[in-house]
Amino acid sequence: MNIRRWAKKALLPFALLCWQVALPAMAQKVGSTSMQFLKVIPSARGAGLGEAYSVWACGSEAVFWNPAGLSKLEGTEFFTTYVDWLFDAQQGALALATPLRGVGALGFQLQYVDFGEFEETSNARPYINDPDHPGFTGRTFRPFGAVLGVSYARELTDKFSVGIGMKYAYQSLFSEREVTAMVRQGVYEQVKTWAGGLLFDFGIRYNTGYRTIHIGSSVQNFGANVKFAKESHPVPLLFRFGVGADLLGPNALLLPNHEEHRLGMVFDIFHPNDYDQQMHLGVEYEFRGLLALRAGYKFNYDYDGLTLGAGIKYSVDGLRMRLDWSYGDMGTYLGNVQRISVGMTLP
Repeated sequence: MNIRRWAKKALLPFALLCWQVALPAMAQKVGSTSMQFLKVIPSARGAGLGEAYSVWACGSEAVFWNPAGLSKLEGTEFFTTYVDWLFDAQQGALALATPLRGVGALGFQLQYVDFGEFEETSNARPYINDPDHPGFTGRTFRPFGAVLGVSYARELTDKFSVGIGMKYAYQSLFSEREVTAMVRQGVYEQVKTWAGGLLFDFGIRYNTGYRTIHIGSSVQNFGANVKFAKESHPVPLLFRFGVGADLLGPNALLLPNHEEHRLGMVFDIFHPNDYDQQMHLGVEYEFRGLLALRAGYKFNYDYDGLTLGAGIKYSVDGLRMRLDWSYGDMGTYLGNVQRISVGMTLP
């Protein structure tokens, strides 16, 4: 059996395996997972498209969405994103990817989340008896999260690619790694204020061969529960299945004869293990491959909804650069979330 036949036969079983991994996730309850920062994906283009990005995520930024997209590297790429998240929380991410001649592509990622400064409180004396600031100790602390990972992808045929990622996720809730806490009435123990775990991502990407229709699927954060203090909880297990195509532009579905203009649409079904099924829809207009305008919508969310974005691309002496921005509406009380991404492809 040649590799092309094997890939075609493997596509359906792999997709079914992804569904089987995701099905137990649907039974989880809202708020039942730890490390919620793993659901905040650092990509301005993807966010501007309503996070419908499992198909179009290619190159270095694919390590955050679908590792199979790494196989579409055209050279060594560097990618970075800054996320102005809710309240005082901020997130930064870096990705570096390079093609491996004849054997696939390799990508690395680093993420860091700063949740802002918090004031420490205590119900112990003398803090609890302070008439002016009852319970406040006068000290502060900064919780944070971090991810370090590596991904690998390979094209099995000219239409079918697969990818796998491995990463270590860490979250600290307090400035000290251990504290003395009351675990039950009258009983105090030393407990840790941090947790870490090894997680895996899997993905596929398939070019149907008909016009510009592509299909993609990924499972993210597959791994064991993490434990803070005395309790352990699962991390956000995320399943994505998407399809995307161009409606206008070269080889497009509806108007295939336009060379300067491109209009694409992408749709994702999204299953987290701590919420019901959600859906993401995105639209992108691109002029001459230089300027892009984006819009999206996220369905079945408590606060998220409309997203907007824009991007520009520029090349000089073989060095290709891109700058993307996105805006996400989070409702009346939470405001909005903005992202800025910068990418470079070396000559």
